[in-house]
Amino acid sequence: MGKQSAPRRVGDKEALAVNTQIRGSAQKLNLVAGLIRGRPVEEALNILSFSKKAMAVDARKVLASAIANAENNHNLDVDALVVAEASVGKSITMKRFHARGRGKSTQILKPFSRLRIVVRELSDEAGEA
Repeated sequence: MGKQSAPRRVGDKEALAVNTQIRGSAQKLNLVAGLIRGRPVEEALNILSFSKKAMAVDARKVLASAIANAENNHNLDVDALVVAEASVGKSITMKRFHARGRGKSTQILKPFSRLRIVVRELSDEAGEA
């Protein structure tokens, strides 16, 4: 009989990609995500390619995955895609210690972030209006 397929978490004209293990703080990743929100995917890819911020490399991979999902899994037109949503959240934090003088230690926190990108296909009527 098998398990029922999970319902879609996004709309019919949307595709989704998520990376849950991006090494770096959510605050730094959110600065990069803010650069691409609401932009056409071609322009967003160019912005991320030429950005000097290190988090742009991982964000570009997630965006490319969302575009590939839209094209291959949902048969959407790649030229009409727009970044509808780019949300950032905290993931795990690795805790390490650093030995200090006089037998003491300090904590080192190594944060990870998660990035969720949703791309949406704009219809021709919405683009002209």
